Amino acid sequence: MGTARLPLERMDHGPAAGVVTMTLRQEGRPVVVLDSDLLRAIDATLDEVTDAKGFVLASDSRVFVAGANLQEIMGLSDQELDEYLRFGSRVYGRIAQMPWTTVAAINGAALGGGLEIAMHCDHLIAMSPGEKEYQVGLPEAGLKICPGWGGTNLLPARMDAGRAMEMTASGATMKVSDAAGAGLIEEMEPDHEALLCRARALAAVGKPKPRTEPIAITNPEHHAEAKAGLERVRSAIGGTASG
Repeated sequence: MGTARLPLERMDHGPAAGVVTMTLRQEGRPVVVLDSDLLRAIDATLDEVTDAKGFVLASDSRVFVAGANLQEIMGLSDQELDEYLRFGSRVYGRIAQMPWTTVAAINGAALGGGLEIAMHCDHLIAMSPGEKEYQVGLPEAGLKICPGWGGTNLLPARMDAGRAMEMTASGATMKVSDAAGAGLIEEMEPDHEALLCRARALAAVGKPKPRTEPIAITNPEHHAEAKAGLERVRSAIGGTASG
């Protein structure tokens, strides 16, 4: 049996004609969790995205991506873990290198590798939380592991760098409404249908210019705290069996 594919939908009319939406899905799971099978499915599905006008990354579960499958990761040897991380980096990189505008349509919690894959898109927009807030962030440090797919660089590029480093060092996450206020989330939409509609409209616009200005640190005290926090995380990781 071949590698599974994820749902792809191409708009065939209107202003977003030619925009392709890839929907993250895992049969038998209540929420999407990153594992080797999902990474292979993403990779295989991306092979089918050709001649598009834009690309939307979406999820059909009640969260965007709940994070990585820690049970799978903990069972890997050092060599297997290295191969897993390299493969994930290559798959994520395929999204970042697309010649079309890419948009992550975040409909629920986006944690760890879930936020990292979203940050490989040009734009991050999200669904308003309603009565119950959901979280976004990189919680790995709290589990004594490090973000494996570029989060330590991507998060500071999208919000205040000092605060981003502090959060990464401590494993703190934030409410999606706070993420919007911090600049990580560009827009909020009232429901899932509106989210996808807006994501497709954004994806139909030309590719944004690459960032050329230096990353700003608006709160220097965050930078000092973050450096100290990163050192604590490195020390903790170094003391583990896999460190």
